[in-house]
Amino acid sequence: MVLALILGVLHLWGGAGPARANVTVLVPEGATLTRAAQELEKAGAIGSARQFVLLSKFLGGSGAIKAGEYRIPARLSQSDILKLMQGGRTLQRFVTIPEGTPSIIVYETLMKAPQLGGAVQVPAEGSVLPDSYSYNRGDTRQAVLARMQKAMNDYLAKAWAKRKPGIAVKTPQEALILASIVEKETGKPQERRMVAAVYSNRLKQGMRLDADPTIIYPITRGKPLGRRILQSEVRAKNDYNTYAMTGLPIGPIANPGRASIDAVLDPAPSNALYFVADGTGGHVFADTLEQHNANVQKWYAIRRARGEM
Repeated sequence: MVLALILGVLHLWGGAGPARANVTVLVPEGATLTRAAQELEKAGAIGSARQFVLLSKFLGGSGAIKAGEYRIPARLSQSDILKLMQGGRTLQRFVTIPEGTPSIIVYETLMKAPQLGGAVQVPAEGSVLPDSYSYNRGDTRQAVLARMQKAMNDYLAKAWAKRKPGIAVKTPQEALILASIVEKETGKPQERRMVAAVYSNRLKQGMRLDADPTIIYPITRGKPLGRRILQSEVRAKNDYNTYAMTGLPIGPIANPGRASIDAVLDPAPSNALYFVADGTGGHVFADTLEQHNANVQKWYAIRRARGEM
């Protein structure tokens, strides 16, 4: 009789739970085991909150439960549910910021992220490190943004400390600005150091950078232009357009990723001063204007063959 009772209790504790599908349960900060059990019963993860509390106290060990949002798999036993909450294995949500994302898009991404609270302002351009950031239900957007910005500050400081001697940029902020241009100029990872070399060489020689993304940024704040650049925009004088001034823009034009920051702080050993598209999504580089003009003609021929000109 006693053995049958023990086996029955163990089955209640370790046997399959009643949930027929995965359920999500939120355990508030400071919640007691009883409150957590009530939330589990309400969600259908367990049959009885009172039973769960009693069995937890006798069979579940002394570990405290942790607050957070939990995804409870279908049929998960009461024993495993308690282990899940004692281990704090909460449901992780992610917000992803791709490399080269402008801050206006960072803002829109955060505002659309589900289960985040509060509002944020558009962050300073270049202040966010592109990456995927986890968060829990009920976290604030400001807290997530603060982590993104701390990640950028930490990485930039670490990368700057390892910079190669003789580079064109003089401060971490200048490195960030140039990295944002490199980020927008090429989608091929293997080209980043060469693009960085071109712009570094131009800076050292006092040449204009002539970077198309710097024309677009003051018009759209980094969003796609959606049309060809106008000649009036090429000539426009402002704090960003590197066709109308020498040196770097006043600030970053996007949030550059780690690889572009690294490329600026360790550019390829090259004398190249020019580059143009090669028709494959990449670029061809040249040391002299004569070589560059020949490469431009090849690019025009490709575009004419495609019916683009």
